[in-house]
Amino acid sequence: MPLRDQQRALHAYNAVAAVQRGQQADYVIAVNDLGANILRSGLCAAIASLQRRDRGNVLLGHLANAGVPGLEGATARDLAQRVRGLDADSYMMATRELLEVATWLKRAVQATFEET
Repeated sequence: MPLRDQQRALHAYNAVAAVQRGQQADYVIAVNDLGANILRSGLCAAIASLQRRDRGNVLLGHLANAGVPGLEGATARDLAQRVRGLDADSYMMATRELLEVATWLKRAVQATFEET
């Protein structure tokens, strides 16, 4: 059975591989901002920031499908609402898990996308 970190890495590389070439520039910006936005403003605010911009829709889907405990079955469309509905302990766990996912997504982008 793979470790949780291996599952995050596998999810990140599969998700990043599915990003269309025309969406890659916006995706890179959204991924690079995500971890800092979570740390600076909190998970709810970081997700709200992704919702405000069209460039965040693909990333919202990748976060929703990351298998984060308490957010199983979430979609890009309902991720923000699901996060807002978590109790304090689950919110803290989801924040930590999604920070790890954000780190792996950033690594996968750096390793996969060609620089333009």
